[in-house]
Amino acid sequence: MGLCFASLAPRQTPSSSLPYSGSGREGTSVDGGSSSSISGNNAVFPRVETRNLKQFNFADLKAATKSFRSDVLLGEGGFGKVYKGWLDEKTLTPTKSGSGMVVAVKKLNSESVQGFREWQSEINFLGRISHPNLVKLLGYCCDDVEFLLVYELMPKGSLENHLFRRNTSTETLSWNTRIKIAIGAARGLAFLHTSEKQIIYRDFKASNILLDEDYNAKISDFGLAKLGPSGGYSHVTTRIMGTYGYAAPEYVATGHLYVKSDVYGFGVVLLEILTGLRALDRNRPLEQQNLIEWAKPSLSDKKKLKSIMDERIEGQYSTKAAMRAAHLTLKCLQRDHRKRPPMKDVLETLERIEAIKNRRQ
Repeated sequence: MGLCFASLAPRQTPSSSLPYSGSGREGTSVDGGSSSSISGNNAVFPRVETRNLKQFNFADLKAATKSFRSDVLLGEGGFGKVYKGWLDEKTLTPTKSGSGMVVAVKKLNSESVQGFREWQSEINFLGRISHPNLVKLLGYCCDDVEFLLVYELMPKGSLENHLFRRNTSTETLSWNTRIKIAIGAARGLAFLHTSEKQIIYRDFKASNILLDEDYNAKISDFGLAKLGPSGGYSHVTTRIMGTYGYAAPEYVATGHLYVKSDVYGFGVVLLEILTGLRALDRNRPLEQQNLIEWAKPSLSDKKKLKSIMDERIEGQYSTKAAMRAAHLTLKCLQRDHRKRPPMKDVLETLERIEAIKNRRQ
């Protein structure tokens, strides 16, 4: 299988869609080796146990997605396009559309070197770990120059769509559902941070939180994930990659990636959940374009907090619950990573907030 990677054209260039591509020494890859090149014979298959993943052939995935037709296109990102497909639930062989199990098939953009690295990372991580709050990877395809990943389909889409796309038929999320989603995402991050080999997710944002039919949250897209520090080190030094507005300030400034860099990203998403506003939006008035800078002063003041809360959930929550959520957000957004709470504590606080049912409290 490793030989098929050597057939990738050396002309490929890094994806320009990634907001950060700063300098700095690249950290080790998930399997303990250095990041691999995909040009020439240096490209290697991810060195990790993947026996629980199915190795698909390209023809089967082409059949499952109706030849990757536009009418089954679910979305597109820096990695490539994602299509809806249909597979037999037991054999994972292609079936007719509308029958069998619905899956999401992510197809690598052949011009993206970074996309290939992310493809490897997804297999390396999701091929060996599983959790109810992580999206399940079913298998992968490496066929000549075609690289694909097959996941369980999350029918409710992303948290981003529900929070920010107001001119569609997407259902508005209630306060209770928002807290439920935050708890699910926190469980996923806490699991990664407390695993035997600590994992730093690195790209936590609303678009990477997917929802099943019951609005249970699952973290997706492990393309930028890294193993946590070892050997007594407090951080991993790596290239600066991620998404503006969500990346922790210490990481952007130095390339030093801490486990609690993820906690900062969680704080940004929690603020988006409370306000219904994007972390960065140039369509807002100048002073409001950076949500953190604009909203942070209001998070510790009861009257000011009400003015920034999403009006679509007005009357659904108690003042006590909202203030506790705001205080938790402030803790997560501390500029000093050492002052941020661990995700285990964040999860416990959210569960206590969920238990506050009386809106007059």
